[in-house]
Amino acid sequence: MEAHLGDQLVIESTATGAARRDGEIVGLHHEDGTPPYDVRWSDTDEVTLVFPGPDAHVRHLGGHHLTDERVSRTKSTPPATPADGGPGPGDVGRRVADERRRQGISRVEAARRARMSPDYLAYLEENPADPGPGTLVRLADALGTTVTSLLGGGTDRPPGQGRALWHPRFRELSPEECRVLLSTHGVGRVAVSGSDGRPVVVPVNYEVVDEAIVFRTAPHTVAARAAQTEVAFEVDRVDEAFSQGWSVLAVGRASAVTDPGAVRRLSQHAHTTPWAGGEREMWVSIRPTSLTGRRIDPDDQRT
Repeated sequence: MEAHLGDQLVIESTATGAARRDGEIVGLHHEDGTPPYDVRWSDTDEVTLVFPGPDAHVRHLGGHHLTDERVSRTKSTPPATPADGGPGPGDVGRRVADERRRQGISRVEAARRARMSPDYLAYLEENPADPGPGTLVRLADALGTTVTSLLGGGTDRPPGQGRALWHPRFRELSPEECRVLLSTHGVGRVAVSGSDGRPVVVPVNYEVVDEAIVFRTAPHTVAARAAQTEVAFEVDRVDEAFSQGWSVLAVGRASAVTDPGAVRRLSQHAHTTPWAGGEREMWVSIRPTSLTGRRIDPDDQRT
C-alpha cells in the first residue's frame, strides 16, 4: 500500500464492500508512502495513527505535487535529531510550537481551535511529521498566522503575491479596532526624516504599553531620529493562504523615554529583544493622535 498526503483511507466491510469509515491521510511516516499513516477520520475529526489492515484501501485524490516536493526536500535535508539520538520535532512542528508559545496559547486550546486532538498536536510538535494541507490551514487559522509561515517558505519574497479573493470586502477600521490590532505587538514600521531630509521607513520590534507604541533602538540610528518629532507608524498582517489581511496607521509625536524606572519596566516586560541585535537600550515612545486602519476579507454577504 502506498499513499500521499491528502489521500483518503477507506475501510470497507469485507461482507458488503460498503465503506465503514474513511478519513484524510494527514501524516506520513515513510518517504515511500507506506504505512503507518496519521489519519483524520471524517466522522470524529480526530487524528490517529493507523496501520491499515486487509479491509482498507487508499483512494488517491490528487495534489501529489505538494507531497513530492516535500519528500524531495526531506531526502536532501533530513530533520535534525536531538543529542540523545531520539526523534526531534520537524520544522513545521517547531514553528507551530514557537508561534503557540509566543502567543501564550496552551496546546489544548490550540488543538481546540484547529479542531484536532491535543495528542496529535503534541505528536506534531515533538516529532518529525508532514501534515496535510487541510491540517496546515486549520493550524495557521488557529494561531493567526499563515501556511507559508508555518512551512518556512517565502521569507525572501514580499507578501501579497497570492491570488486575490473572488469577492473581497474592503472596510475602514474604527480607532478601537485599530488599538486591538496594534496591541498584538510584533514588527512594525516607523517613518522618519533621514539626515538628508528625505523620508525613511524603518522596521522595528515594538510593544504597546499604556496605549503608547514603544520600541528600542540605539542613539544615532535612523530610528532614533523619531524622538521629538511627529512620525507615522504602520503595522499590518497578511494571510497568504486566504488572500486577506489588515493594516493600521498611527500618527503622533515620538519622544525618548528617559525616566530610569520607566526604562526598567519596559525592558522587563518586553516580549522580545530587537532582532537587529547589538546594544539597543534607547526606548522611544509614540503617543498616537490619529489611528486609522483597513481590512480586506471575504464578502460573506455574496452568494
